[in-house]
This record gives sequence, C-alpha cells and structure tokens, in this order.
Amino acid sequence: MSPSFPILLHPAAKDYLWGGTRLNDDFAKRIPSDVVAETWECSTHPDGVSVAASGEWVGMPLDEILRKHPEYLGEHAHGAAELPVLVKLIDAKRDLSVQVHPSDEFARERENGQSGKTEMWYVMDAEPDSRIAYGLHHTVGVGLFRKAIEEGTVEKYLQMVPVRKNDLFFIPPGTVHAIGAGCLIAEIQQNSNLTYRLYDYNRTDRNGNRRPLHVEKGLAVANLEAMPEPRQPMRLLRYSAGTASELLCRCRYFQVERVLVNTEQHREMASFHVSPESFEIFLFLNGCGSMFCGSDMIQFYKGDCVFLPAGIADVRLHARTEFLRISC
Repeated sequence: MSPSFPILLHPAAKDYLWGGTRLNDDFAKRIPSDVVAETWECSTHPDGVSVAASGEWVGMPLDEILRKHPEYLGEHAHGAAELPVLVKLIDAKRDLSVQVHPSDEFARERENGQSGKTEMWYVMDAEPDSRIAYGLHHTVGVGLFRKAIEEGTVEKYLQMVPVRKNDLFFIPPGTVHAIGAGCLIAEIQQNSNLTYRLYDYNRTDRNGNRRPLHVEKGLAVANLEAMPEPRQPMRLLRYSAGTASELLCRCRYFQVERVLVNTEQHREMASFHVSPESFEIFLFLNGCGSMFCGSDMIQFYKGDCVFLPAGIADVRLHARTEFLRISC
C-alpha cells in the first residue's frame, strides 16, 4: 500500500578535505565529523544512500523503499527502480578540485553502463570574494592543457566567475569547473558519482597523500574550447496567495523551481499538487513549518529534505520558508 505522506530523509555525509562546518553549524545536521563537505540529501546512489526519518519507513534506506515501490518514482520513470537524481548540499571552505564530468554516452561505454553527470548549482550563500571556475577563457589544445596539469599552471586558463547568493549555474558534461572557497551550494544532478579530477593544487589529505587525478579520461571528455562567461538568466517570480515561485532549471534530467511560502498572514495553507508523472523532492533552504498530507503531518526545518511519492494526495504547507522543488 502506498504511503499517504511524504518521507523526511536523513542524508549521507562526506568529509572531503575541502569541507567546512556550516552544514552542522547552520543546518543542525548533527553529522559526527569535524568536517562535512557534502550531505547527500536525497540519494539512492550506492556511494551514499539517504535514509527515511519519518513515517512507516523510519530507518530504511531510500533505495530499498523504491525497490519495494518503484511506482513512487512516477510514470516518467517507466518502471525503473532507481532515483534518477541526486540532491546535495555543499560547503566549500576551501577550493574544490578542477574537474569535469562525462556524458551519458561516454559513461555507458567506458564506465560499465553508468550514467553521466549533468548538474545545476543554486548558490545559497557566498563570501564576498567567492568565485567559481566555469570553462576556459580561451581555447587550449589537449597537449598544452596536459602540460599545464603537469606543471601546476592550470589555473591561468580557467574562466573565474564571481558568485553571489541566489546565483544559478548549469553545468553540462564536459565543462571544466570548480567550486571556489566560501560557497554554500545546493546541487541537483544526475544520479552519478563520476568525477574526473584534472587538478588538485598538489595538496595532500590528512595522511599526507595526494588525491588521485583522472587526467586521460578527463581530457577525453573536457571541452577545451573558449566558453562565454555564464550570465544569470532572467527569472520571473509568479505570485499567488501566500506563495511565490520561479523556474530555475528545466533539462532532460530534472526540473527545479524555487518556492517561497509565507502563510502566517493567511487562513489557508499553501497547496502543492504532486502528479502521477513524477516524484517530487522539497529541499528546504530557510525557515520552518508544518507539512500536511491527508491526515498526516511532519515538521520541517531549514536544511531538511523531503521525498514525495508520485501521485500522493496534495501536500499543504503552513510555513514561512524557502525551498527548491525538484521533479523529473
């Protein structure tokens, strides 16, 4: 029997060397680690699976829930039992490595049938001088770029882009990129963990070892042509009683909206329809409130993530909050 309620999730966590403390400090994640680089908020990837934290599924990994009930994914999944997206929070206290992701075609051929990786970043916060690397500012040959990797001069070819809170970036496969220090980011991506690290500033981990690079695969997929500087797209807020929303991204793999809810001055709650076509994921960026579905209710807070099975009863929120609404 399908549940009549959404599923609050507990994330998997990663302590990569570039991480900080904000995910614990600002979002009360209670991850038992001094450094938390990423939390995989909604994930069925074997490298980090989210776990149900509410309802009849408490303590069960999300991948097991979806194997039991693939219909929760919706009609767009065509009977698949794997969540097609992965939703993360990222705290970059230090620069991430310069990296690139493969396409579906390359990954299926060279990585045992895995998916490639298309991703989107929503900047939740950024320190004043924060930047990201997005592509190259002029075209570079493969040989010259390989030499730059060997000599440690990759950074001079990178297109560095200042970032501010509320910025949006779409990262297609093949784009050479890096998140810079001081960025707090929500990332929505394909369900893939394929990252080819091209350059890592020659730094070492806690054991004094350099992290491995994936130069040949990375160069095989990297777009080394000059790229235009990414511009922030025009975004239009649509208003209704107690809510406002805007479309951030729509691609073949996912759709993401940013939603603002404030029902404190309204008698009626904000209502959201979850169609039979796709599951939805609500990632709460700010605020808190109550979510109702049928006769069930869960409390949510800043940083929480909720999975909504496809076709459940309409979800109602009594809240003052901001969240990303993700579907496929």
